Amino acid sequence: VEKHFSNHKMKKKKNRLFLFCWALGIARSAPTSQFAQKNKNDSLNLTRTTRKSVQHLLEKYKLQMGNIHLEDHSYHLRDLPLLSTDFNNWFQMTDWTRLHGALGDIQTYWSMLGWKRKQLEQERDVQMDPSLLQSIRHVQHDLCDLMKKVNSEMRGIKSSWVKPAPCVELQNLGRSSRTLWESRVEGYIILRDLHLYLTKLARDFLLLASKSHS
Repeated sequence: VEKHFSNHKMKKKKNRLFLFCWALGIARSAPTSQFAQKNKNDSLNLTRTTRKSVQHLLEKYKLQMGNIHLEDHSYHLRDLPLLSTDFNNWFQMTDWTRLHGALGDIQTYWSMLGWKRKQLEQERDVQMDPSLLQSIRHVQHDLCDLMKKVNSEMRGIKSSWVKPAPCVELQNLGRSSRTLWESRVEGYIILRDLHLYLTKLARDFLLLASKSHS
């Protein structure tokens, strides 16, 4: 009888231990999954918000150029990321690789905006809307926040990922505009392509979010 009672107590302890471990696993995995999904939603929402800010800034910039209806896609800057997507390659990438690519692209636009803003600051003797530079700073701030969101997602996938240096503007990108008009056109190209890129990025984040639900 004592042996049977002892075995019964042992089984109850094992069952309780099993249930405890099972519950602990759920408690750990659920918040992690919810946290990862929240990061994806935050990145998507911030991308959409930044895109609207860039759209308003682009309209203001074109007005400064003297043509609010300017839509010229014949101009390009070689330093900007490609806007086209090879979906066959994209779907074969890991989520971490996609996010790493997005991080580099956002960093490039952030740096190019800073470079152009500094040029515009040096041209302040030319008639210019004083709120234009401030709007560029706001967009840069949003892009910096977006990089932090992407970093957070990457660390969620690969905990060994080392966060890169914070947003620091490059002192010299090795290029200069020959004329005032060329400088204005370069600013238009950066904002135009950034608006298109954020549209593409929002779609990518939407696809990543849908993948996590499937």
